Amino acid sequence: MTGPPDLFILLAGVAAILVAATFIGQVLRIRYSPDGTSPVIENLNARILSWWGMVVLLGLAFLAGRTGVIVLFALCSFAALREFLTLTNTTRADHWALVVAFFVVLPLQFWLVSTDWYGLYSIFIPVYAFLVLPIIAAFRGTTDSFLARVSETQWALMIAVFCVSYVPALLTLQIPGFEGRNVLLIAWLVFVVQFSDVMQYTWGKLVGRHPAAPSLSPSKTWEGLIGGVLTATLAGASLWWITPFTFSQALGIGLIVTLMGFCGGLVMSAIKRDRGVKDWGNLIEGHGGFIDRLDSVMFAAPIFFHIVRYNWSVV
Repeated sequence: MTGPPDLFILLAGVAAILVAATFIGQVLRIRYSPDGTSPVIENLNARILSWWGMVVLLGLAFLAGRTGVIVLFALCSFAALREFLTLTNTTRADHWALVVAFFVVLPLQFWLVSTDWYGLYSIFIPVYAFLVLPIIAAFRGTTDSFLARVSETQWALMIAVFCVSYVPALLTLQIPGFEGRNVLLIAWLVFVVQFSDVMQYTWGKLVGRHPAAPSLSPSKTWEGLIGGVLTATLAGASLWWITPFTFSQALGIGLIVTLMGFCGGLVMSAIKRDRGVKDWGNLIEGHGGFIDRLDSVMFAAPIFFHIVRYNWSVV
């Protein structure tokens, strides 16, 4: 299945940015880190290489259409759920509850999204899974740390499954005059939020002086936050033409999703610090695990979805 022409333009633009970033990264390596001793430059090049892989994967899913996008984010959700639960206090007593979470709740949530059953997928995890999983754990488990174990599993489902599912759910929105182009909403959201992350890192390294949350993430600075959010917001506004938004609307929505993305990263950093780990995983070189890449999108996606649904979509 082919995508809308605007999607090809956007993908070509992202590829051009990555080509430029790759060139700059290699120049910096040759000049300042020929022996690989600069952690900042090496980390930068690892991130760029990983971004190539992720952009190619996203591009293929976008071109495959609705099914490809839903399958991709379901797989990402599965990986993120696994990473989250690896750091929790679940025990063998929670075996059946976890089986249900991975092999019933997760696929059913994405199936509901694929069928556009908004009335159910919007409450399935926060209501039904919230009630059923503790019942399974109570029947099959023990009372040791019961509240903590159940709460962590429910949190994992909300973050790694429920929130992530709102990304492909954008494909189900019926926006007059925007038919067949919903994949561009996903492309716009992912680009703006992830570009904000990159620019926060860049501005933080260039001019960062004042930590925004020193006890959670010393590398996140106010200068990085302001510079990254403003840069990505302006970039999102400049892409208003691939969305149903006007320039000013894209500017306002871009500001909201980038701030939500920052807050998501901050919350997930707090959880990592609580567990005494630096990254959620090491599946993606230079980026940690899936949650390390998805945390900002996880928090931004439900907000973005409902902004669009209640202001542009035929509900």
